[in-house]
Amino acid sequence: MSRIGKKPIDLPQGVEIKVDEKNLVTVKGPMGILSQQISKEISVEVADGVVTITRPSDLKKHKSLHGLSRSLVANMVEGVTKGFEKKLEIVGVGYRANKQGSQVVLSLGYSHPVELTEPDGITLDVPSQTEIIVKGIDKQLVGNYAAKIRAYRKPEPYKGKGVRYAGEIIRRKEGKTGK
Repeated sequence: MSRIGKKPIDLPQGVEIKVDEKNLVTVKGPMGILSQQISKEISVEVADGVVTITRPSDLKKHKSLHGLSRSLVANMVEGVTKGFEKKLEIVGVGYRANKQGSQVVLSLGYSHPVELTEPDGITLDVPSQTEIIVKGIDKQLVGNYAAKIRAYRKPEPYKGKGVRYAGEIIRRKEGKTGK
């Protein structure tokens, strides 16, 4: 049996879950509303403040959907209560970020500045010139937007310059050696 899938999800105070006949799970909490379509083969039951996810059989497909469905619902519950955030660090001489209204302007060594606007459901914070914090209630949106920012200038392996996740370890290469 799936170790992740069989764990029940406890609902915190102020969180409501609705499951319709097409297995659309809607979670409403203090930070907002999230909804996710769960496979029709997986059943989602809500009883006494606990959500349980069950599967019909032990087929490989059902086993993988079981754990996935439980993780999706658990992430929605956590998102509407606490929210998610990803921290990015900017490393390099002259590389910096500035917030101007709802836009973040990145100077990453290109001939032009990179301008980012906050999409719906995402807030960008710039506590210092070398830090960007991506916040939101949808874990998938936060991770995708952080990856998009990182892709503008990935960390290079020689000096480690670029945009990296906080705590990310960059494997460094040895440079050229002279005779």
